[in-house]
Amino acid sequence: MEQLFKTILCPIDFDENSVAGLEAAVKVAKHNQARLHILHVDPIPLAGEVGVPMEPYLASRKETERLARVHVGEAVPYEIHLENGVPAESILRLAMSLKAELIVLATHGRKGLSRLVLGSVAERVVREAPCPVLSVPGAPKHTTG
Repeated sequence: MEQLFKTILCPIDFDENSVAGLEAAVKVAKHNQARLHILHVDPIPLAGEVGVPMEPYLASRKETERLARVHVGEAVPYEIHLENGVPAESILRLAMSLKAELIVLATHGRKGLSRLVLGSVAERVVREAPCPVLSVPGAPKHTTG
């Protein structure tokens, strides 16, 4: 079997969408006998937010503990990375540093004002990634009406 990808990066933020992304990344890594790098970025407040203490945002104990519980199975070698910063920038920086050959990224499917206000990490990563990006759609939101 030809190995297409040796190094795969999968950012997670612990919501149900990123769990689906991680599951897809594990399957691709297993199929390719690749090393999987799992990244969680703890966002920090915008630099312009004066008076916000930064200590609670740096290497949050809660996020470190959650990452320590991530287990992908013994068939896939993996490493866990925790960074503080702007998610898209951290993802792109680590992808370049690792020379990742694939990024597996869950999408949230935000639309309208929430997408405009929050921006789109996935969109920026797809545009600027140094390698292919596998976009895994999130679970559809059910509305009652």
